[in-house]
Amino acid sequence: MKINGYEIALSEEDLDKILTEQTVPVELIDKNFPGYLNLSEGDKKALQYLVNAGKIINDVSLEQDHALNRRMKAGLEEAAKTSSHAAKALCLFNSLNGVEGSNGIDEKHVEIFKGISGRPGRNFYPEDLTVEEFHRIIKKMLMKGKDDEVRKILSVRTMVRRSGDELKAVDYTEYFSKEFSAAANQLELAAHYTSDNLLKEYLGWQAQALLQNNEEMDRLADSHWAMLQETDLEFTLSRENYDDAMSPTVCENEELASLLAERGIEVNSKDMLGVRVGIVNKEGTALLLKFKDHMKKLASLMPFADKYNQNIAAGGSLKQTMVDVDLAALTGDYAQCRGAITTAQNLPNNDKLSVKTGGGRRNVYHRQVRMSRDKKRDAALLQALVRADFHQYFNPEAEHIFVIGHENGHSLGPDSSYQNALGLYKHTIEENKADVVSITFMPEYVKAGIIDEQTLKEVYTTWIIRLFLKAKSEEPHRQGDLIHFNFLLENGAIEFDADHRLIIHFDRLPDVMHKILEETIRIQLSKSPEEARNFIARYTQWGDLHRYIASVHKQLGLKPYKQIKMYF
Repeated sequence: MKINGYEIALSEEDLDKILTEQTVPVELIDKNFPGYLNLSEGDKKALQYLVNAGKIINDVSLEQDHALNRRMKAGLEEAAKTSSHAAKALCLFNSLNGVEGSNGIDEKHVEIFKGISGRPGRNFYPEDLTVEEFHRIIKKMLMKGKDDEVRKILSVRTMVRRSGDELKAVDYTEYFSKEFSAAANQLELAAHYTSDNLLKEYLGWQAQALLQNNEEMDRLADSHWAMLQETDLEFTLSRENYDDAMSPTVCENEELASLLAERGIEVNSKDMLGVRVGIVNKEGTALLLKFKDHMKKLASLMPFADKYNQNIAAGGSLKQTMVDVDLAALTGDYAQCRGAITTAQNLPNNDKLSVKTGGGRRNVYHRQVRMSRDKKRDAALLQALVRADFHQYFNPEAEHIFVIGHENGHSLGPDSSYQNALGLYKHTIEENKADVVSITFMPEYVKAGIIDEQTLKEVYTTWIIRLFLKAKSEEPHRQGDLIHFNFLLENGAIEFDADHRLIIHFDRLPDVMHKILEETIRIQLSKSPEEARNFIARYTQWGDLHRYIASVHKQLGLKPYKQIKMYF
């Protein structure tokens, strides 16, 4: 079957198998949810307008991701009215939130249509632009003194297009002016109806940031968003840059990287936009705030802490808010369920102006995502790969505690100037760092009385079982998992018996974790892509044990796809 001239690459039978046997539903809240019923009438109206804004931003994300996304989605939606084949392809499209993407298992990306593939620069850059040509054009423009235009090309917030034999950058507010204007209108309506003055103020700034080509407006919006601690509603316009694999290649070109450094031009990957909407869960938030109280102490315990400034505090106060949220909507970047789905987030990232100028950060945790687990499969995995005496320490709730430590870990350590210097490897090293910070400092929470020794062992065990990969992956978080697994194995913190079942040496973990944390921070401080590349290459080896674990996952059945179910 063809859609807009492109044949659907998967048969209806293949799609059936994916959707019925390999997909996990993620059920978001509806209007019967108690937290929604307890909202004021004004906040109920505001919530719907916030969801509307999220749906508009989803179109922006589709455009950023692939030039054909919106056209092919519209074609599938029309064909799905009369074709079950098209309807099933549309379900997969909505799961990936695009025409293609990784499922986290297969080496090759899943492609819904024959002849439509992804690109390293997504749609941020011209489809036919190669890495070599990109570098050549940037160098030529620098030689002509066009530093300002190059700076825009390498900024987080531009779409790049050809201009004769050069490139030009178009700011998001110009490129997506229609969509941004419509989304801003929805935010202004939400601000009108909400009873929360701080949320009202933030939404006003965020609406203006969508309308003005002015990074200062983003800074003001981010700064107000990061102060929201007591609000009932959650709205986030997410800006993260994992998807752009074109911009960071510049750091691999030593000559070009040197030219940019001489001119003070930062290399930043493009921001993919997403929206999160929900209702703050007060009980879950109370737990997060217990962990927050110890972040300044952890900052002082970081390796080489005297070698860099950490951005978590200014003026003696910790600028970090944290909320646990029941989700009503995940759109755009959040809805690109390509082998994984976000369970929590720490924003703004270090490359954002609000953070660089001393503004705060905010952690948001996704309740509905972390609750979508397959308990029967968890039990079967334990039986197959973990020695019986360690089963008592597996507890999915402990993974949430690990994630709290991970998100807090992003606020610790060297700033974005060190991270960005690692180029293509910056995300893998940073995600590795956040994981390692979490586990390394978990005993500090025992000392503080936030968790007990039993819970500590549960966090250790559940996290290590989380490292049992289903396949080798280039995705930064999964590469980090493989690094940790191999490092623990090499340093004797874990081993496997003759039956391939996990044994954990709890007494060795603290020293081993401090060792890998120190090595990780040393790499960030080096600003050397080569050192980062060598570290990753050494600890992402894939051998017989990894293949055996992956085979057990396959025998138990794999569900690499997620289907977000929204009701607003």
